[in-house]
Amino acid sequence: MVISVIVPVYNVERWLDRCVTSIVGQTYKNLEIILIDDGSTDKSSEMCDAWSRLDDRIRVVHKANGGLSSARNEGLGIAMGARIAFVDSDDWIDSEMLATMNRWMDEQSAVDVVMCGTIKNGLSLFGVGGSVRW
Repeated sequence: MVISVIVPVYNVERWLDRCVTSIVGQTYKNLEIILIDDGSTDKSSEMCDAWSRLDDRIRVVHKANGGLSSARNEGLGIAMGARIAFVDSDDWIDSEMLATMNRWMDEQSAVDVVMCGTIKNGLSLFGVGGSVRW
């Protein structure tokens, strides 16, 4: 089963490599990674293109700035996966996250949406950001 990972990107050159590295390095490998460059004015746009040349699972869309929801919706419009994950471009994810959440979804037939907790500065913040939608 393909999981589409949608990453809205706007002026995050400082964090983008760590984010994409964490997605590319997932133990679950059947991924479509969609980087939506939302009109970045820093080097984020070029970084997205460089990542797409390094990994054929990565697609990049360049669009005029429209905000986070606009970028996510753009990704939803082209996603081919049976399940969708959203990752913010200034975040990174644990290497087992998608495998764990996918397995959990397979075991829970009545569940449509999964959210995970986040860790910020050593504090666990459950249900805040870092959400994954299936």
